[in-house]
Amino acid sequence: MYHTGLKAFLRDGKSALAKGPVAMIFAEDLVEVDTTVRHHQMAGFAQVLLFAPDELTLPEDLSDTVHRIRYDLSDGNALTEAVNAVIEAAEGIWLYYCYNAEYLFHPFCETRNVREMLAFHAEERRNSVLTYVVDLYADDLGRFPDAVSLENAWLDKSGYYALGRPDEKGHPKERQLDFFGGLRWRFEEHIPKHRRKIDRISLFRAKKGLRLRPDHTFNDEEYNTYSCPWHHNITTAIVSFRTAKALKSNAGSTFDIHTFRWHNSTEFDWSSQQLLDLGLMEPGQWF
Repeated sequence: MYHTGLKAFLRDGKSALAKGPVAMIFAEDLVEVDTTVRHHQMAGFAQVLLFAPDELTLPEDLSDTVHRIRYDLSDGNALTEAVNAVIEAAEGIWLYYCYNAEYLFHPFCETRNVREMLAFHAEERRNSVLTYVVDLYADDLGRFPDAVSLENAWLDKSGYYALGRPDEKGHPKERQLDFFGGLRWRFEEHIPKHRRKIDRISLFRAKKGLRLRPDHTFNDEEYNTYSCPWHHNITTAIVSFRTAKALKSNAGSTFDIHTFRWHNSTEFDWSSQQLLDLGLMEPGQWF
């Protein structure tokens, strides 16, 4: 179903928010939008909302299975405003958001879908899931100048770290950390300081008054925690070509980067087990 804008969707397509989880995919460009949609449909989301410009052409089978919303992401706060508008209309529903060329993985996702994972997580009295955004990049920028290739995708196997997240007084917040690594760390001279974090609360249960902030955290501090006070909880990973695309499309960085591969690069095999083995997500008590 096609909607002329976000207000039109909230007026005419609100039935899509009756049952979750609902995925919101934001198309910044036209790269790998169809594979992003298919991946999340196969992951088990009840509905997929695609925020995209009219220039995008989707295969007919996808056009019939998503709610496509005409949307302009050129405003820096456009994603935040859209997510918050959907939160207001979807109280109690699990929501998820990502950009195109980003793919969600959770522990054991090959045999258990996202609905099962969230049902378990909710039983743990958790309303949010910490997600690490793991950078992917093509191995050969000569063959793939936009740094995107699903068949030749690589990632960093080390170089990730966390720092305490300070509150207004400079004290570390309880059960909150800022996570860094990947291309945003290796090429930090090209990345603004406020965009270097790789953590995101991408899966969360909507509630009255909840607001997403521009730094991918929420106004409810418990939503920003990596686990409950008693034990470790599930964390997930979004493997993402977004940073690699940006570094190769930006005139200020593209000529300085001839390859993203280094001695700690490894080929991505598109499995949750590889991400678990690398410590890039946590199964918690999930079994």
